[in-house]
Amino acid sequence: MTHTDGSTICAIATPPGGALGIIRVSGTKATETVDKFFRPAKGSPFPQRKGGTATFGTIVDGNEVLDEVVVTLFRAPHSYTGEDTVEISCHGSEYIMSRALQLLIANDGCRMAQPGEYTLRAFLNGKIDLSQAEAVADVIASTSKAAHDVAIKQMRGGFSHKLKGLQEKLLHLTSLMELELDFSDHEELEFADRRELKSLCLEIETEISRLCDSFTIGNAMKNGIPVAIVGETNTGKSTLLNVLLNDDKAIVSDIKGTTRDIIEDTASIGGVMFRFIDTAGIRETNDKVECMGIAKTFKAIEQASIVLLMLDASTAMFQWTELADKVLPLCKDKQVIVAFNKSDLIAEGHEALIGKLIPDGLTTIFISAKGKKNIPALKQLIMQASSLNQVSDEDVIVTNTRHLNALRLSLGCIKRVNEGLDANIPTDLVSQDLRECIYHLSDIAGEVTTDAVLGNIFEHFCIGK
Repeated sequence: MTHTDGSTICAIATPPGGALGIIRVSGTKATETVDKFFRPAKGSPFPQRKGGTATFGTIVDGNEVLDEVVVTLFRAPHSYTGEDTVEISCHGSEYIMSRALQLLIANDGCRMAQPGEYTLRAFLNGKIDLSQAEAVADVIASTSKAAHDVAIKQMRGGFSHKLKGLQEKLLHLTSLMELELDFSDHEELEFADRRELKSLCLEIETEISRLCDSFTIGNAMKNGIPVAIVGETNTGKSTLLNVLLNDDKAIVSDIKGTTRDIIEDTASIGGVMFRFIDTAGIRETNDKVECMGIAKTFKAIEQASIVLLMLDASTAMFQWTELADKVLPLCKDKQVIVAFNKSDLIAEGHEALIGKLIPDGLTTIFISAKGKKNIPALKQLIMQASSLNQVSDEDVIVTNTRHLNALRLSLGCIKRVNEGLDANIPTDLVSQDLRECIYHLSDIAGEVTTDAVLGNIFEHFCIGK
């Protein structure tokens, strides 16, 4: 992608098959190119129209009318890209949109846009920073309310504002230290009080560390919180998976060991995407294939954020004795929900006796996957176990791996600054670590980003955005 070739670009901005289609044109020749084949129904010629106006008319090829359209004009810099931009809203016919593109490209009027080029131009023209540009792709790809909310907040500058605040604090520290270096021949002068510097550096380190830690939640919001459904064979794990997904995803059978591999799919609960993982039943077996499936079960437990341990309520005491020592050691720092399935088959009053099996600190619930008993209550427990209810609207959540890597590098720098202040090392060495910290934070917003990084980011966008 040529980032600064100055050409006018065009692309279809809507998916095929819809009733309406939008063709987006951006660049210095946007209005004059569209004017060649757009005829307003009334009023002044199109190039004389004001920005922010929509004009009804027809697109023509010579004497042939192709379609009746509404054309919206955005004048630079008041557009998404910061350039003159025209959006042609026509009928969703592939034939019409294809012909319109041919008219736009004819006689070197403009060229086809590359993936993400509109958002790239918005970034290059200072309409958004790089973290906001990446959030555009996240908004498009969001599949749940939680993922959408985080992406929207980032796209509207929530993360950028937090970074700017950190950079301002770091620049203040750097300026004080640089001032001392400028007057290094006067050893008695100290422009930066070391206790104040230490306090501010610790504050910055805490903020950056919190942003790094938020990636665990942010990544779960974006890709789905992994929930491993584990237990012995024939406890109803696959039945529960189908109920949670509202789909017959897994084969259900009375034959033990039916599930021999990981079955995984996503479902939204309370606007949050969960990734449910049905696993092979844990039991002693000589079947090599089943043993491979059981090994994958233990790996799924390690990778999950929430472990849903299912026990057959009618044999709960035996199953708990068999499974507790195998599963619980793998569940440190994880949320565990013990679900007693087939609870409709046990005698009334036995739930209290069975519940005493489970040590304090573990959440328990009695359900019937087949009869869908207590499934809404189970979903509520899963939602609570996600800990997302602890995230406030003001919290900035990191969801991007590139951002996380830059934050980790900046965290290492600010830690070295704190260590240097404790060791009373020379100001010029501490100042260098501060500059590196600022550099890595600036990389997130795109202030120091290379063309190679830009190409890697925007090549994954859809054409038209």
